[in-house]
Amino acid sequence: MQKKLLGIMIGFVVSLAALSTPATAAVEVTGDAYAGINSMYLWRGFDLSNSDPVAQGGMDMSFNGLTFSYWSNLDFNSGELNETDITIDYSMKLGENLSLSAGNIFYALDGAPDTNELYLGLSLGALLSPTVTIYYDYDKAEETGLFYTLSVSHELSISDELGLSFGGLVSYNSRSDYAVGDYSALHNYELNFGASYALSDQLSLDGFLTYSDALSDSAEEVIEDQFVGGTSLTISF
Repeated sequence: MQKKLLGIMIGFVVSLAALSTPATAAVEVTGDAYAGINSMYLWRGFDLSNSDPVAQGGMDMSFNGLTFSYWSNLDFNSGELNETDITIDYSMKLGENLSLSAGNIFYALDGAPDTNELYLGLSLGALLSPTVTIYYDYDKAEETGLFYTLSVSHELSISDELGLSFGGLVSYNSRSDYAVGDYSALHNYELNFGASYALSDQLSLDGFLTYSDALSDSAEEVIEDQFVGGTSLTISF
C-alpha cells in the first residue's frame, strides 16, 4: 500500500504539471553539458569502482520546469561505459519558500539488471536549503524499495568568478533490497565541499570533495567510510 500510494502521488504531480502548462507558453530551452574525472565512483556510500578512478559526464536540458538528463560512468579498467542513467524531472514552486521535484531515474547497468526509481523531493527556501527526498525502486526491489535522504547546503560567493559550496546529507534505507540492502535503518551520511570557477560566461571549472560513512550497524555490513574527489568542466547554454 505504501508503495502504491507513493507512485500515485508522483504520477499525479507530474500529470498535473503537464496539464497546467499553457499550450501557448514560449518554450525556452536551457541546459549544460559536463565531463570530468573522479577518484572513484561513490554512490550512497558504496564504492562501485573498487577505489579506481572513473570518468563521468552528462547533459541536462530544461524547459518549462521539465528537465531531461543523461549521465554515464566510464570504467578506466575496461574502457567501457558500465552505467548510464536517464532522468526525467519536473520541478515547481508550491509557495514563496517551498519547491517540489518529482521524476524517474532509469539505471542502465552493465553486469546487473537495469532498474527504475521514482523520486519525490521537497525543498525549503530557508537557511541551508533543507531538502527531503524519497526514492522508490518499483522495478527490481522485492521488498519495500524505499530510500530517504535529508540534505542541507550553502553557497558562498568569493568573487565574480569563484564560488564555494558546503553541504551534508543523511540517509535512511527502508528495505531497498536491490540497490542498497534488505534492512530498515539509518544508512550513511555525507559531508560535501565544492568549488566552481567561471572561465567565461558559459564555461566553468568545478571540483568537489565528499566524505561518506555508515550510520548504523546494518549499514556498516555493506559500506565503509570513503573519501572521493573530482574535477570537471561544465558548459552552459
